[in-house]
Amino acid sequence: MDGIRHSRNSRKLLPWVWALLIVCTLRNYGAAQEAATSPSPLVSMPPTESTTTLEEVSCPKWGESGLLGHFLYGEQPLDWRQLPQARIFPRTGNFPILPAGPGYYSLHDWLTGNYRQAPPKFPYPRFALMPPSFFDADFRYLEDPTNTDYDWSDFLHRIHIGDDWLFATGGNFWVRYMHEINSRLSGVNQDYTLLRTRVWTDLWYRDLVRVYAEFIDAHSLDPELPPLRVDVNRSDFLNAFVEVKLGEWENYPMYVRIGRQELLFGSQRLISTVDWVNTRRTFDGIRGYRQGERWDVDIFWVQPVIPDPSRLDSKDNNQNFAGVWTTYRPRRGTFVDMYYLFLDNTNDILLRGLQLAPYHVHTLGGRYAGDYQGRWLWDFEAALQLGERGAQDIFAGMATAGIGYSRSDWFWSPTFWIYYDFASGDRTPNSGDYNTFNQLFTFGHFYLGWIDLVGRQNIQDLNMHLYLYPAKWITIWIQYHRFWLVSPKDALYTVAGLPNRVDLTGAAGTDVGHELDLIFNFHLSNHSDLMVGWSKLYAGDFLKATGPGQSPELFYLMYCYRW
Repeated sequence: MDGIRHSRNSRKLLPWVWALLIVCTLRNYGAAQEAATSPSPLVSMPPTESTTTLEEVSCPKWGESGLLGHFLYGEQPLDWRQLPQARIFPRTGNFPILPAGPGYYSLHDWLTGNYRQAPPKFPYPRFALMPPSFFDADFRYLEDPTNTDYDWSDFLHRIHIGDDWLFATGGNFWVRYMHEINSRLSGVNQDYTLLRTRVWTDLWYRDLVRVYAEFIDAHSLDPELPPLRVDVNRSDFLNAFVEVKLGEWENYPMYVRIGRQELLFGSQRLISTVDWVNTRRTFDGIRGYRQGERWDVDIFWVQPVIPDPSRLDSKDNNQNFAGVWTTYRPRRGTFVDMYYLFLDNTNDILLRGLQLAPYHVHTLGGRYAGDYQGRWLWDFEAALQLGERGAQDIFAGMATAGIGYSRSDWFWSPTFWIYYDFASGDRTPNSGDYNTFNQLFTFGHFYLGWIDLVGRQNIQDLNMHLYLYPAKWITIWIQYHRFWLVSPKDALYTVAGLPNRVDLTGAAGTDVGHELDLIFNFHLSNHSDLMVGWSKLYAGDFLKATGPGQSPELFYLMYCYRW
């Protein structure tokens, strides 16, 4: 018994040891790196001249740079060409090497003969899905007097009101037709249409105070099955926050953001906005962040917002999500993430004979992703989970390993990846230790098949990805997945983390099946994309033994416009 008690106490201490390790890394290693290295091409806002002493370098600079300092010391020099600071996002998993160099970058370019020497500076992606938030789009190039890259919507994005105020606005509309066979493994076939509109406004006072608001209106037309909770959200706020500059640390600003906000970190395997769904994921809470030349740190405490089609959305008071996320960039295109995350869920959830909550879980993880000369690509990530679910100890984990190869000088500029994904399952459901990995707030659709029937829980997935570019404005993305359950007595979980099929006896085995996904994206202009896709999950023995055995299938046609 003493040994068991000692083991449980050790597991409880591990999350705090990990958090301390992250803090020490930031305090000692990060400061030394930034002080010792020359500016890198990754810098979004070059360091300003500083007269701080060595002792001051390792502490936040509260004097002249923050909002309080502005009132105490008056206005400081301001250069809107460098403000507000742009966010540098780590690469997702299975990332492609996008075509560059001279060419036509949209159908509009090709039809009008606009042969560009390089990709346009327009910050929205050349793809229908855009996981990053609108409030992180970088339009600073419009402040450059030598800029020659113009668009009709430029006047919306950098509106100066006097010398100290900056206003911007924009938005997005999409319509997506969906044809589903054996939808949600229910045996029902359905055709329906999703509509979504987003409109955002952004107001800055110098680089000191920011007020951001984003409206969303989402609808599902004529579905056979009840709409998913994320499908319908009538006239609500997706984001609404105030951001204040606290000061500077080693000449890079620190901000605190309070209110409703989207979160996106690292590969998005654990924290994502989930752009595929009609209502993107958002949270209420507080976040502090600092982005430097080579390393970033984010600290947050939030509560997930639950979409409600009949009234204003509100947070789930029974869930608290907090963490520390750090990213180190040793060179351009290479990212090292270290993170500690804590989720406490006091809801009482029992589905398909499995007790899912209440629980509290600590997640300790890291990731290393990058490329060598734009040809050899890699992506490795692993996470350990500890905690308690009722009287059960949580001991779970996930790992992913991917190797890729890209050749921009070959026909159709191919990028190829092969991956193995693992997320643990429970060996003895509802007894003993609890071993099912908690996928937290993942972008499962992007990683585990576009048909959305497999989540990052109790799963093994051997998958391959091939990107092809017949033209710089056409993307062909082919995915193949081979799925097995880790534990035959645990469930097949959806991208929402809910058990869809389960056999508690284990007699149905572990063979889920294999899935083929074909995605075609046509970049029509800076603002618009047309995406068409087809997916089919060829049912394995587990699916055939636990319900309607017809292989699920999805066809969709989507038009997206951003301004």
